[in-house]
Amino acid sequence: MSLKIAFITDAWHPQINGVVTTIDNTCKTIQDQGNEVLMITPDQFNTIPCPSYPSIKLSIFCYPKVKKLLDNFAPDRVHIATEGPLGLAARKYCLSHKLAFTTSFHTLFAEYINLRLKIPVSWGYRLLHWFHKPASRIMIATPQVEADLVNRGFSKAQFVRWSRGVDADRFKPRDKDFLPYPRPISMYVGRVAVEKNLEAFLNLSIPGTKVVVGDGPELNKLKKHFPEVVFAGFQTGEMLAKTMAAADVFVFPSRTDTFGIVMLDALACGVPVAAYPVQGPLDVLIENQTGCMRENLQEAFYGAIKLDSGVCRKQALDYSWQNCSAQFVNNLVPVS
Repeated sequence: MSLKIAFITDAWHPQINGVVTTIDNTCKTIQDQGNEVLMITPDQFNTIPCPSYPSIKLSIFCYPKVKKLLDNFAPDRVHIATEGPLGLAARKYCLSHKLAFTTSFHTLFAEYINLRLKIPVSWGYRLLHWFHKPASRIMIATPQVEADLVNRGFSKAQFVRWSRGVDADRFKPRDKDFLPYPRPISMYVGRVAVEKNLEAFLNLSIPGTKVVVGDGPELNKLKKHFPEVVFAGFQTGEMLAKTMAAADVFVFPSRTDTFGIVMLDALACGVPVAAYPVQGPLDVLIENQTGCMRENLQEAFYGAIKLDSGVCRKQALDYSWQNCSAQFVNNLVPVS
């Protein structure tokens, strides 16, 4: 039976991050399976730049249009992916029309706001609890995220699993000579932003070349402070896949990711991961097989560089967008 699914997200192209990657691949897969999907995304609205992160666009005065889109579509399933303006508008619509809906928890919003604006983390979680409480189900990627949210007062009964996937046909072992820099090459790929804790990687005293792939509000500052680092800029598609596959170790310094989908991309390329033992890496990596997790990130680098690339690739193949999308659809609830 095909479904009419309304999918509301404030995170969307041209952003490139794990949330957008997950949403994009999931929605394409469920559409290919014959379901009708209404995407409600910021590119359909007037927007303003997000304070402190202008590349993220926030929709304004959006409720009337969200209401019109949902009225016309008449969905039999509604999923609200993010807690931004569009998510708030869709939440208001569902509550006022007495429609059941699901939400998902992708980002440590409270911690990010604390890092940027110094708003107490407890205030952020109070807002998140209010936002998600009416949802029939909350989709999360990992047991670590679930345990943390339960400890913060969320209802365990609401949580269901929505894992992640990887394009293993694109992200695969390739020619290491694609990058001409002294080895070993240690690499970070992702947003160049304060919440990613990049300075912990860039300050490491390790041999070879450090490469940062990505863009973000901290880029100019880090370029100035770390002139020896190769800042390769924003990359996508084949160029990104070739660049990642040329690394010897993928360094994931973030302490605030709920999953870290880019780690799957690295593993699919046969590149082991060095990370902190925190949520995200703890759920994705197999210690001393596909990654090395230490509170001392330098020790993690030296441990990771010894790991077998074939084992990394094998683990990544366990993740697919087909399985991820099947989980998502099974988690949806009828609107009435």
